Amino acid sequence: MITAHGLGKRYGGKVAVDDLTFEVSPGKVTGFLGPNGAGKSTTMRLMLDLDHGSGRTLFDGRRYRDIKHPMREIGTVLEAKAFHPTRRARNHLRMLAAANAVPTSRCDDVLEQVGLASVSRGKPKSFSLGMGQRLGLAAALLGEPHTLILDEPANGLDPQGIHWLRDFLKSFAASGRTVFVSSHLLSEMALMADQLVVIGRGRMIDSGPVREFVSRFSTTQVVVRSPRLGELVELLRPLGAKDVPSVDGAAVLDGITPERVGDTAAAHGIALHELSTRTASLEQAFLEATGASSEYRTPDQDAAGMPADVPHAGTAPEVMP
Repeated sequence: MITAHGLGKRYGGKVAVDDLTFEVSPGKVTGFLGPNGAGKSTTMRLMLDLDHGSGRTLFDGRRYRDIKHPMREIGTVLEAKAFHPTRRARNHLRMLAAANAVPTSRCDDVLEQVGLASVSRGKPKSFSLGMGQRLGLAAALLGEPHTLILDEPANGLDPQGIHWLRDFLKSFAASGRTVFVSSHLLSEMALMADQLVVIGRGRMIDSGPVREFVSRFSTTQVVVRSPRLGELVELLRPLGAKDVPSVDGAAVLDGITPERVGDTAAAHGIALHELSTRTASLEQAFLEATGASSEYRTPDQDAAGMPADVPHAGTAPEVMP
């Protein structure tokens, strides 16, 4: 269990993290979301006692700095290439293993696990961003930890690598261990995360299950098809239904339940060819929740009330040497 309480950090007169309190439970993947500049990386550094600030984070009741061999309990990836560029990949892991009383044999195990066994003698200066991410994850796994804290671990991975990472993290959490991971890949986060912690401008916006977040920050729409569609829509408007533009010939309605639509159609003898609901995506809910908290905005996005840094894939292809 990770318990963060009252985390705060200032840089001069700017508040980067403002009194954040949340929990990360074992057995689940917890996604950490927020626009660029929201304070996600700073929060992770505060959690690991790498930055000075207010508040504290406990890992099973202990501060990170009080754990004798932290890599054997908490694996972290905070930067894509946190290693010396001329030290061979395996030697980088051997150095970390020696410092944390981890058997050298684990170096080969984790290199195999992340798909870098064939380049174990390679120098990371020749690695692509995706390969650097894999080596970082190998280092995080070196001590067989029960907790992973990962900052944008999918950045630079190709589609196969992203799929592998998703399956690995879900399996890691399913075994009863803890995963706290940030990402801008919202479509991937929707497939991977069970819980969310969402912040904006250093402040808490929401935390809890993914489904509850999507429900809280979006509306469910009703999709209707009927040979008497225009007549049905006119009957539904006095009941609170509002049209949403649709390009495929169906009526998309806000402000009404599918049960109310079905009852109205039945009462007037109107046949229905489709009656379904459309739930917003995690991306849509995220944009709605964080629109006012975006750090970087253009004039047109200010006018529209949308965040400037719309989440994007933003990854370079992973190239093996």
